[in-house]
Order: sequence, then structure tokens, then C-alpha cells
Amino acid sequence: MKFSGSKQLTFKEKAYTFCQRYKHSLLLLYLFLYMPWFSYLEQTVTKHFHVIHMQIDDKIPFIEYFIVPYLLWFAYVAVAVLYFLLKNKHEFYRLCAFLFVGMTLFLVISTVYPNGHYLRPAVFERDNIFVDMVKGLYLADTPTNLFPSIHVYNSIGVNIAIWRCQDFKKKKLIRYGSAILMVSIVLSTMFLKQHSVFDVITGIVLSIFMYTVVYTRDILRAGKPEPSLKEQAWHI
Repeated sequence: MKFSGSKQLTFKEKAYTFCQRYKHSLLLLYLFLYMPWFSYLEQTVTKHFHVIHMQIDDKIPFIEYFIVPYLLWFAYVAVAVLYFLLKNKHEFYRLCAFLFVGMTLFLVISTVYPNGHYLRPAVFERDNIFVDMVKGLYLADTPTNLFPSIHVYNSIGVNIAIWRCQDFKKKKLIRYGSAILMVSIVLSTMFLKQHSVFDVITGIVLSIFMYTVVYTRDILRAGKPEPSLKEQAWHI
């Protein structure tokens, strides 16, 4: 039903309104810097690199079933970024600051200190669909450019964003589900022999540092007036 006097927006006007509302999505252009840089490192750091290894790495068994949470990482990060992009602009800014600063540091470290490992099994003891998935992962991803582990770092960043956001204060299933998935992803990097324990430790240390910068000090609100109670993020 149309009411007299109502105005139908043209496609151009709708597109303009949409772009104005979600112009903060331009932050995602960072990926056009990250992906080519990462791809360059993957193609060039193949043989001559510093070997990352800790004695505890040799005691951790290979468990192919962890390929499931490892691959879920891609959806975990993407869905979180998309949610905050559409639903909570300030939390989107904070999450992007957390993720992108750490990812840039990772690229810089991998560039000035080429690194890799020899932890992957030469022979698989079992033959199943999960092993096949791991083989596919190994073909697509070289055992180089390891620390800090972006799988670990970004998983922690997403989980922090979810737990700190007011939107999920009463949604325990989402919060605890996120925490369980985060821990599973962290463990998967070691049980799949994708990362050394050293990579995991450095990923955790960097995430702690960035937490204090982005959330505790909240640099994105520096110099801005205090938000209303409705706007404040819930603190754990």
C-alpha cells in the first residue's frame, strides 16, 4: 500500500544511503595490502629460512581431526567482522584495529626474519577424510611465515570482541561457543603441525599487548566524550 506524499527512493539514492551508512567498511581495503604481501612471502620464503622449533613440539602428537576447527577459523573471523560491520560500528573499529595491527606486524616480522619449520609428518599413520583434508591444507599452505600465529592471534581477537560487546551480554551460548572454538583453533595449529608452540606463545603475547592498547586504553575513544550507558560496551 502506498501513502500519498510518500517518496520512493531511486536505486542511486538507495546506493548512496547504503554507502554512507557503511562507509566504515572501507577499512577492509586493508586486505588489498595484506593478501599480496602475504602471497609474496609464501612464494619467496620456501627454502632459506630460520627454523622455528621447541622441544615440546616433538611431544605433541599429530591429530588430523583438528582440521575441522582449523578450517572453521576462516568463517569465525569473517562472520565476526561482518557482524560488527553491520551491527556495531565502534566494535568494528576496535576489532579491525586489533586484527590489522597484529597482521601487519606479522608481515613485517616474516619479511625481515624469514622463518619456517619441519614439523609436518612425512608419513600419515591413518587414511581417512580428515587426513585428506590435511594433505590439501599442506599443499595450499607452506610451513613458512609462522610467528606470531595469525590463526591464534585473530581467534583471540574475535573472542575478545564478542565477550566485550554489549550485544552478547546475555547470549551465553554465543560467548561460550566462541571461547570453545577459539581454544580449539589454538590447539589445532599445534596438533596439525602447522605451527610450533613458539608461534602460539608469540601470538598470545601479542594479543595481550594489543588488548591493553585497543580495549583497556581504548585508543579509539581517546579525546572523545564519554559514551552514554546505552553505548558502552559490556566489560567482562
